[in-house]
Amino acid sequence: MSNLLNVGTRALVANEVALQTIGNNIANANTVGYSRQTTVLQTVEGQFSGGGYIGKGVDIATIQRNHNEYLTRQAALSKSVSASDIARANKLLQLEDIFTGGKNGLGAAVTDMMNAFSDVASAPTDLTARTVVLTRADEAAARFNDAATQLTNLQTGLRTELENSVDAVNTLTSSIAAVNLQLQQARGNGQSPNDLLDKRDNLISQLNQYIQTTSIDAGDGTVTLFAASSQPLVLGVKSNPLSVQTDPQDNTKTQVAINFGNQTAVLSEDMLGGGEIAGMLKFQNKDLAEGVNLLGRMAVSITTVLNAQHQLGLDLDGNAGGNLFSPVNMPNGVGATFNTGTGTIGISVDPANVAKLAASDYTVTYTSAVAFTVTRNSDNTVVTPDPVTGSYDGLLITPGGTPNSGDSFLLRPYSNAAADIGIAFASPRQLAVASPVQAAMGTTNTGSLSVANLTAKSVPIPASVTLTFTGANTYTRSDIAGTFTYNPGTAIPYDAANTASGWSLTMSGAAQIGDTITLGPANTSYAKLNAGNADALMDLRDLALFDGASLADGYASLMSQVGVRVQSVQYTAEVSKSIADNLETSRTGVSGVNLDEEAAKLLQYQQAYQASSKMIQIAQTIFDSLMASVGR
Repeated sequence: MSNLLNVGTRALVANEVALQTIGNNIANANTVGYSRQTTVLQTVEGQFSGGGYIGKGVDIATIQRNHNEYLTRQAALSKSVSASDIARANKLLQLEDIFTGGKNGLGAAVTDMMNAFSDVASAPTDLTARTVVLTRADEAAARFNDAATQLTNLQTGLRTELENSVDAVNTLTSSIAAVNLQLQQARGNGQSPNDLLDKRDNLISQLNQYIQTTSIDAGDGTVTLFAASSQPLVLGVKSNPLSVQTDPQDNTKTQVAINFGNQTAVLSEDMLGGGEIAGMLKFQNKDLAEGVNLLGRMAVSITTVLNAQHQLGLDLDGNAGGNLFSPVNMPNGVGATFNTGTGTIGISVDPANVAKLAASDYTVTYTSAVAFTVTRNSDNTVVTPDPVTGSYDGLLITPGGTPNSGDSFLLRPYSNAAADIGIAFASPRQLAVASPVQAAMGTTNTGSLSVANLTAKSVPIPASVTLTFTGANTYTRSDIAGTFTYNPGTAIPYDAANTASGWSLTMSGAAQIGDTITLGPANTSYAKLNAGNADALMDLRDLALFDGASLADGYASLMSQVGVRVQSVQYTAEVSKSIADNLETSRTGVSGVNLDEEAAKLLQYQQAYQASSKMIQIAQTIFDSLMASVGR
């Protein structure tokens, strides 16, 4: 009798626990990180009798956590990669918004400035037309300044977001360490603390949203979490906090470091792998840096070539032109913290190679006390100096001090260019649009000679030189002995050995013996009426400056480079998100709660519970009948 009652009681308790577990599943169906639990039942060992083994009912073996470790790790990893790509894509969209097109964009301002010279070319003495040029130049400078300010604000906002993300990481790692302690303490009871394990897995999943981690089971109920391949974020019941600090070589950039007591280790974005922090650092060190360099190079190139050409003209008072824009001063190289020498590095633009300027930072590394290599950081290419001027990608490097072998310097030539650009003067009379050189054809010429192009190469213009034609294709010069060959359309330099001096003349037509042309400094009346330098300034629109793109198309090229990067990263973000969603679906397929399935089990165990109750009721009835019979 007691055996029947015991079997019924055990069954009643087991089915009640099963119902309670199912109810817990249903209650947590929408709880993030919850893993479905299952009551595992086992048969109580039977008792031997002469007629065989008699069963003694059922017992609860454990409450099983439906969980796949591999899928959980893969889901967390893919979520981390997706978070990195999405964070970077969102920041790139903000960068793209800075470089807008249309009439309010920087490109339109530069185009309007260059086109304004056409009105001055038509009316060189018109002060209104000259004022319009200066106004357009000032507007272009203001657009550069505004874009630089927006880039600075973007960097400032990025640092704030990094600090918030680091705070979240520190909170999560502290929580994981605390759960590790609870799991370590609960390990001795012999049963799996399912809810604590779910809590820890959920915390690790949240942590991977910010920083990608790898985990190792320590064997004592705790897990060790590593970031950047080898840096321990959580060691058992202790966590190591992250911090945000300024890059010692570039105070505009931010670094994330892990702290071990009094020591810190910087986490490279390349080593971090995934997570929002990695995405933001990649944006800062690659995308934002390129945006700053593209804008800065554009400012440096435009100011350099316009200033150089403006200096080759005469203003309304006959004075040689000065700078149109204030010259951009490039900052000196910043020495690495490990340098042992006292060396310095100065940088400036090579006027002869402005078209070679590359939108990049550079690293100068000394291989001896006097020799160094220059590496372009954007593609890690060692740059070969120009054989004539010795410049590197259009940059002149001026070493100073006493460096030692192994010393290194970071060069950021374009970091302040867009913020510093501004017009150099305000008076329209100072606009040097007149050519300082003039040509006078001989009054007795009989041929069809005409000036196709006359360009000043330096100021002041040398004394007058007369070319006298001794034949259809030969001429002599009043300043140099000898006979020279004339080819229509071919430039005649003032000094063939130094083409950057004096002037350059291109003629068309046929010459006759005795024809002459005299070239020399422009007289005062001619300087006021001609606009040769305004034409030369307008011609700069077609000058190839930006990786083959013309000055006029430079901003469009900049927008294109940023736009291509945005599209590429957005596509990557979409793919990584799809992968993360699929893996999360696979994980929840194992660990998630299916309400239909739980409802079916609820009915199953409800009936088993009722049957168990009926079994106890029957045992009670039999016992009562037995007692009644004995009482008679």
